[in-house]
Amino acid sequence: MLFNSLEFLVFLIVVFALYWFVFNKRNYQNALLLCSSYFFYGWWDYRFLILILFSTLVDYFVGLAIENSQENSKRKLLLWLSIAFNIGVLGFFKYYNFFVDSLVEVLNSVGYAMESTWSLNIILPVGISFYTFQTMSYTIDVYRKNLKPTDDFISFAAFVSFFPQLVAGPIERASNLLPQILNSRKFTYEKGIQGLRLILWGLVKKVVIADTLALKVDDIFENYTDFGGGVLWLGALYFAIQIYCDFSGYSDIAIGVSKLFGIELKSNFKFPYFSRNIGEFWRRWHISLSTWFRDYLYIPLGGSKGLKWQSLRNVFVIFLVSGFWHGANWTFIVWGGIHALLFVPSYILGSNRKYTGAIVAENSWFPSLKEVLQIVITFFFVVLAWVFFRSDNLTVAVEYLIIMFTKFDFPPTYKNGLYSVGSLLILDWMFRKDERLSFPFLKEVNKKSILLLEIVSIILVVYLISLNSNSGQFIYFQF
Repeated sequence: MLFNSLEFLVFLIVVFALYWFVFNKRNYQNALLLCSSYFFYGWWDYRFLILILFSTLVDYFVGLAIENSQENSKRKLLLWLSIAFNIGVLGFFKYYNFFVDSLVEVLNSVGYAMESTWSLNIILPVGISFYTFQTMSYTIDVYRKNLKPTDDFISFAAFVSFFPQLVAGPIERASNLLPQILNSRKFTYEKGIQGLRLILWGLVKKVVIADTLALKVDDIFENYTDFGGGVLWLGALYFAIQIYCDFSGYSDIAIGVSKLFGIELKSNFKFPYFSRNIGEFWRRWHISLSTWFRDYLYIPLGGSKGLKWQSLRNVFVIFLVSGFWHGANWTFIVWGGIHALLFVPSYILGSNRKYTGAIVAENSWFPSLKEVLQIVITFFFVVLAWVFFRSDNLTVAVEYLIIMFTKFDFPPTYKNGLYSVGSLLILDWMFRKDERLSFPFLKEVNKKSILLLEIVSIILVVYLISLNSNSGQFIYFQF
């Protein structure tokens, strides 16, 4: 079930009404969330429900067993049981054929003729990369004694399968989401209108911008040899905006829908294309994933402690694993490697943490000339890296880049997408201080005014969904 569909709109209205007006006690609400989330997830393929249920059961019981065990060796064994299970499930469904095919290619390249008879026809479960990381972090936090496990299975299962962020994030931590599910929630008009506003903005980014640019991006990347460098530059630029609007649009909708149920999710994007170096870019892009790798992989590896070469090794491990997380293709690994290389200069110079939490042009409408140059240079290299992310294989990516830098022409047919790019960047710049689009004046208006805003927002949501009947699924569903 897609956020940008009339089916989801009906589903949301029904669940919302039952949640607040029928099952208005915490235990009943959690049971409703669980049933609704399983219905939502099973809409794609009911067979996937078995996998998410099994994953939930494993980490629920492992968490309790770790808490009740006093022996460090047993606690560690239980932790590795959870990690092995989650990585094993993810590895089989997402990476099995990649490893088999890569092995066949290597053997064939050294003279051993071999066919890929071990490949399997595996269907990748939607959102598996997201919920496996979510449940795994729960077990790790319990093991570290940063979190007390819950014995409320319904609430824990609702945490794992919470439908707004189930299939494409944000990857929530149990320390943030689980207490909200375990405690009573209260609906407020302010949160309701904030949620509707985020849903509306997310749909605008998805339906109006991302899906419009997708038509041009697909045409350019699928027929890149027929075009000159100018068109290919536009294709790379359009894809950069498409994937941002598609993914951040999903996150906006997920956060907005959660607000309707009295639950706050973590931010996942904070205007990444206004970043002044790659370090800042990764503190603004897919924040829930980058912080996950920081806390559960980078720091355990030693982080920035130790010798310089060890720290750089850890940096490359993080970026390469992050690339591989996105898909079973060498293009994603190279994409991660490029970002690692781009990160190295600022890391060596010690400027990678320079813009932590800093807002571009915080006290001005316009950035300084230095900031403009930093933003343009960072965006330039990010766009080049996106070519590998979007290409079907490394050969296509390299050929695409060669044409970009050797031929130049700009057929007017493909220039009209620049209006979408410009509009998005202008709006993002206007809201760059608050990714949640909060409006202080809501505290001063009365409930009738808020109700009017709600009605207008709902009408616009319905209109946007019906505007583009060919609106596609979100890009990050495949990861």
